[in-house]
Amino acid sequence: MKIISLISQKGGTGKTTTATGLAVAAVAAGYSTAIIDIDPQANATNWRDRREAGGDPAVFSTQPIRLPQQLEQCRAAGAEFVFIDTPGKSDSAAIAAAKVADLVLIPAHNQAFDIETLAAVREVLDLAGKPRAAVVMNGIHPSAKSPVEKVREWFGEDYGLAVAPAFLSHRAAYADAPTTGQAAQEIDPTGKAAQEIEALLAFVLDSTRANSRISTTNKKEAANG
Repeated sequence: MKIISLISQKGGTGKTTTATGLAVAAVAAGYSTAIIDIDPQANATNWRDRREAGGDPAVFSTQPIRLPQQLEQCRAAGAEFVFIDTPGKSDSAAIAAAKVADLVLIPAHNQAFDIETLAAVREVLDLAGKPRAAVVMNGIHPSAKSPVEKVREWFGEDYGLAVAPAFLSHRAAYADAPTTGQAAQEIDPTGKAAQEIEALLAFVLDSTRANSRISTTNKKEAANG
């Protein structure tokens, strides 16, 4: 069972949108998948309540202290992927989720308010034993050119964090889908949002293979590459 934790130290970065989108994509790809919601706001749980009856993935709301037990229940039920949705800012919850993760995803917008929190996220990862992690850029302008490389140049060296090659753009589908308990790709299966989620899932699948590595590209490497 592979565990993917979505963490940040700021609300509104897109953790729930990313978690639900990836979980729906994983189900569509044939994986038994669950979401564990340890956010007191219960956004993922509420999303599941709006979803059509019987529609996967399952979502389990629990407290961070009960996370190990809930993970064991998911494992016993045969889950292949579990996505953990965490609060906007909670060191203890973020550390708990990061400790058990095979991969930590850190959604962030390409703006100073989100980027400035990455130092705190780096501290959380250090306290959690430095799990494999990558920043997922969110809300990128659809016409932006090479946004990942620009972000790497901006903060790769400062925070020592890898940046996922896949990213999510600013699209209406991401905002509209949660109101009906859907993921963006379910609104428009052939649209750009669907392609972005598929690319991000491919990154997750590759990054959770036993021998895979996520490299951090710093400013000097980006400039020379």
